[in-house]
Amino acid sequence: MAGPTGGIKQFDLHLFHVLPSLLTVAAVCAGLTSIKFGYEGKFEAAVGLVLAASVLDGLDGRLARLMKRETAVGAELDSLADFVNFGVAPVLILYSWGLQDLQSAGWIAVLIYAVCCAVRLARFNVSSRLENDDSSGDYFVGVPSPAGAILVLFPMVVSFAVSDLPLAPPGLVACHICLIGLLMICRVPTYSFKGAKIKRTNAKYALLLAAIVVVSLLTYLWATLTCLTIAYIGCLVWAYRSHRIAKKPKG
Repeated sequence: MAGPTGGIKQFDLHLFHVLPSLLTVAAVCAGLTSIKFGYEGKFEAAVGLVLAASVLDGLDGRLARLMKRETAVGAELDSLADFVNFGVAPVLILYSWGLQDLQSAGWIAVLIYAVCCAVRLARFNVSSRLENDDSSGDYFVGVPSPAGAILVLFPMVVSFAVSDLPLAPPGLVACHICLIGLLMICRVPTYSFKGAKIKRTNAKYALLLAAIVVVSLLTYLWATLTCLTIAYIGCLVWAYRSHRIAKKPKG
């Protein structure tokens, strides 16, 4: 619509309307700050900020859909934020924590993971535009990038939970990084949990379980996160097995 001066009329936006984008920007700031803390040797704070970024990543998209404020710019911003927060920050923290002794070999593992995350996000964006979203239905195709970030940081989380445990050998950590990167771009089905439903009669138990998990994370963060990560790995194995059984020809 043309304004008085012949240009396009501009409409003011309430701050509430840009809240999803503000959450995305906050997530980027958390991811970048986690890299800073990693290089300063503040590893627990660095991992905590990656976790905060993953929470913000889960909120911004859902809030945009709830408010009906989904935009192309917001989608691109979210994808770029995911690459910074889950494709770059976690492995740079890991490199500072336990890979510097490997020098070039450790850096190659970092690059492999980062490239795999970029490919994962690019594939997701293309499939979304083609209305063939790989996150539709009950399964993702490959491990999503936020989950990949948590999985790749698992050696650090375990070391925080069990302080007397010897640090994992750098070579093993490098192999772990490469494995998680490959899991993000492979065609292995993983549960999306988006379509998960519970019976109305069991809602109170679900709320109680959620409350227990939240309290446990606030009280025993690293031990609880270790258990949740192991449980998620179990879900990956179960999803792969269930998907193969479902696809297997009957008779």
